[in-house]
Amino acid sequence: MAKPQKRYVCQACGSVSHRWAGQCSDCSEWNTLVEEANTAVTPFHSKHNLQTGGRAIQLVGLDAEIKLPDRMATGIAELDRALGGGFVEGSATLIGGDPGIGKSTLLLQAAAKMALAGQSVAYVSGEEAADQVRLRARRLGLGNAPVQLAAATSTRDILTTLQTKPPAMLVIDSIQTMHSDLIEGAPGTVSQVRASAQELIRFAKERGTAVVLVGHVTKDGSIAGPRVLEHMVDTVLSFEGERSHQYRILRAIKNRFGGTDEIGVFSMQTEGLAEVGNPSSLFLTHRDDAMTGATVFPALEGTRPVLVEIQALTVRLASGATPRRAVVGWDSGRLAMILAVLEARCGLSFSNAEVYLNIAGGYRVQDPAADLAVAAALISAMSERPVPVDAVAFGEVALSGEIRPVAHGPLRLKEASKLGFERALVPASMTGEKSGMKLSGFKTLASFVDHMMGRG
Repeated sequence: MAKPQKRYVCQACGSVSHRWAGQCSDCSEWNTLVEEANTAVTPFHSKHNLQTGGRAIQLVGLDAEIKLPDRMATGIAELDRALGGGFVEGSATLIGGDPGIGKSTLLLQAAAKMALAGQSVAYVSGEEAADQVRLRARRLGLGNAPVQLAAATSTRDILTTLQTKPPAMLVIDSIQTMHSDLIEGAPGTVSQVRASAQELIRFAKERGTAVVLVGHVTKDGSIAGPRVLEHMVDTVLSFEGERSHQYRILRAIKNRFGGTDEIGVFSMQTEGLAEVGNPSSLFLTHRDDAMTGATVFPALEGTRPVLVEIQALTVRLASGATPRRAVVGWDSGRLAMILAVLEARCGLSFSNAEVYLNIAGGYRVQDPAADLAVAAALISAMSERPVPVDAVAFGEVALSGEIRPVAHGPLRLKEASKLGFERALVPASMTGEKSGMKLSGFKTLASFVDHMMGRG
């Protein structure tokens, strides 16, 4: 009989250690090692031969013709967009987000719409009673949807109940509340989350049920529990947004059945989450007169262009004071790079001025094409020359001062033209594009500064 051994499992990353320590050696988190129940560990012997005793598996050629996986539309176009067309039969999807962001509301709306369309849907809540879920559905106007509700935390009970008649979709809210009796440990621990998820994923693959797991998040916004949970599922969705803002963004972080470059945009209202067909309306400030320090930038999320407003403010300081740089919604390191290029290549000095940069509406921009729009906002704020109201700007700025072309320029111009913009400040290589807009092309940031200053 194997000798029982103690082991300590990190509740943040799932790593295993044979002795307790105050800090995890893998993820550097403090006080996360928890002792698990003693388990019998079978020692490995080199004389074991793994080449015999198993069963032969079938090998399939890479060029074999296979049928594309069937998808189930949810009836919510923005959710289907983020998923790549809908839920895939037999897939496992993990959705995470801050508490109160709307995960349960979105999944309940999707479950109700699918049930009303004739799909069999089961919704199991480990955090709320079935009556609470039913009351929320009535508040959302979905009280007549034939969704099967249950309040349970035992994975064995859930799978036993659904074994004879598996539903088309199963929602587990949330995986941190599930408990498997195959191992010891409290719900929410790494071992329990991993074991419960593994049983539910096996059920999804064997029965063809699309399983959706709701996951808690940590204080830094990442999905709680071991990273192995994200490797086990097929799709990982992140529900982002601020409670103080109306909009929510559903972003695919991982998708084995589609791309991760699409987002779904929702608006939180009293009757639930409403789809936003034109996200640009959320992030643009409607103004008739041009303002200094404000530039419109056509960002790109996957194949969807979103027009956002970049706002800059500069405040001159007395000599000797230390200037401050504050950024909201953009990379502070990239702002420092743009300021350095403006000073070294264009002769503009920001050393005695505080610089504040903000992306309107709480939107976060990671697109390098925003460099030129940020530079335009900074130049406008310093020179007090407003950017024309009907103009957009985009382009990547190199350390040499060159303005480089960016991806999907025609798509950005098409969206800007559709929303009434007539001019665009773009890299020189794009001036030949047919967009119905007046294009002003620039090879270097110095020539762009001259244009903004009215010197050329």
